[in-house]
Amino acid sequence: MLETWLALAGGLLLLISGGDLLVRGAVQAAGRLGVSPLVIGLTLVGFGTSTPELVTSVQAALVDAPGIAYGNIVGSNIANVLLILGASAVLCPIAVESAALRRDGLVTVTVAAIFAALAATTSMGRPSGAVFLLLLAAYVYIAFRQERQAGADQHGAVFDKSLALQSADPGTVPTPRGRGPILGPLLIAMGGLLLVMLGGSLLVDGAISVARSFGISETVIGLTIVAAGTSLPEFVTSVLAAMRRQVDVAFGNVIGSNIYNILGIGGATALIAPGKVPAEIVSFDNVVMIGVSVLLVAFAWTGHKITRWEGAALLAGYLTYIFVLWP
Repeated sequence: MLETWLALAGGLLLLISGGDLLVRGAVQAAGRLGVSPLVIGLTLVGFGTSTPELVTSVQAALVDAPGIAYGNIVGSNIANVLLILGASAVLCPIAVESAALRRDGLVTVTVAAIFAALAATTSMGRPSGAVFLLLLAAYVYIAFRQERQAGADQHGAVFDKSLALQSADPGTVPTPRGRGPILGPLLIAMGGLLLVMLGGSLLVDGAISVARSFGISETVIGLTIVAAGTSLPEFVTSVLAAMRRQVDVAFGNVIGSNIYNILGIGGATALIAPGKVPAEIVSFDNVVMIGVSVLLVAFAWTGHKITRWEGAALLAGYLTYIFVLWP
């Protein structure tokens, strides 16, 4: 049993550290090739903190563990709102000033509803996965066009997601073109990729073993232990942003992560390993995910702050959700 928990912990550690190296190497390599810092921020950096969820869900789907694959996606989105935004608001009340963030909040609800509708009516096949990835590409492209014209206080969720990581980890800020050779960053990125793949395999194997040892469904493990673990990068970046009083960044990081999780990770998982979303997630957790997404938009559109006591209420909501799930 100890070996199982060590595999879980070791897999998570490799996922997070490998993901950090992968993003650092890829960002520096792209910078030295002359890629625009804004493009790097909206793609490589923006998707960076979602790497653990991506690798875990794809590998779980490949070994026929859809409960972990889709539980990780849905559980991460729920944890992002209730746990991460709640903790951030407890540290510093969050007020959303940006109209772009309010717009992205509506995108969050829309993609969550589309995912839930597809999961309830059909399997997540390759066509669905391809459409999700195309929608993500279109969303990032539109964000790029708008960021080029945005004012200082009108950044969207994708920009804030990248800014959150760059503020927390200066190594993810692109190096100007011509500053050093490209081989080093490429080797760092490749090493990070290997660590991420190994970590994802260990985490999935450990999660399956825990589920079997305790007689708990893989779906519950995916929604709780795996989802909370792979959301650690978002937790760190949002909490640090809140501590620095970058409240829009903390809020945007959560919205951006939720959009990336559904369209990017859900799309890649369906494209690589198509399959049905477990019935438990369809009937309960997808409804919770839509509910907390609507709550997020309500906070943004009413113009009210997410106060400390409201943050505490979100945290209590997450504990209640875990209590309901755990047998």
